[in-house]
Amino acid sequence: MKKINEIFYSLQGEGHHTGYPSVFIRFSGCNLQCPFCDTHHNDGVLMNDTDIIHAVNLYKADWVVLTGGEPSLHIDKDFIRLLHQATGKKIAIETNGSNLLPEGIDWVTVSPKVGIEDMIGNPEIKVGIADEIKVVDVGQNLEPYFDLPCRGDNTLMYLQPCYVADKKTRESNTMRTVKRVLQDPRWTLSLQIHRYLGIP
Repeated sequence: MKKINEIFYSLQGEGHHTGYPSVFIRFSGCNLQCPFCDTHHNDGVLMNDTDIIHAVNLYKADWVVLTGGEPSLHIDKDFIRLLHQATGKKIAIETNGSNLLPEGIDWVTVSPKVGIEDMIGNPEIKVGIADEIKVVDVGQNLEPYFDLPCRGDNTLMYLQPCYVADKKTRESNTMRTVKRVLQDPRWTLSLQIHRYLGIP
């Protein structure tokens, strides 16, 4: 049984696959506590693999995205294999990178929490390789992210403004991130377009 916060169909709003129709499996629970987390970890229902797959197969999207919380706490190679076989979809994961991942995942997004103040937990990166590294910009030193052990020669680097409810602060955060990307073009800007569109 897995504690599922929600399963929903929407557009991927962040990173390389922005705009792709995707089915999201949001797991409850995380091994870190970040000040900007938007997942209510106490919410959720216990679901078995059959029920999860049935929910995913209600939608035609080519991608299923494992997110959280921290999805690596809840999955193993058998679940990944079953999800592939039963849905025919490609599997992406959004992880903080602090746990090893099972084989068979088609796209790995590491959103590292290294260097973020007020974060509780051990953010050591254990994932071996990432297709993309997506960093939430809270004003931290960005240079160490280029030395992460999961970064390979073809890893894409995305910098994302920290979303907050206050409009003035949110706009300030966004402009700071835009300036940082312009100053260092090794980064690509990632925006949470689902928030601007008002969709999940």
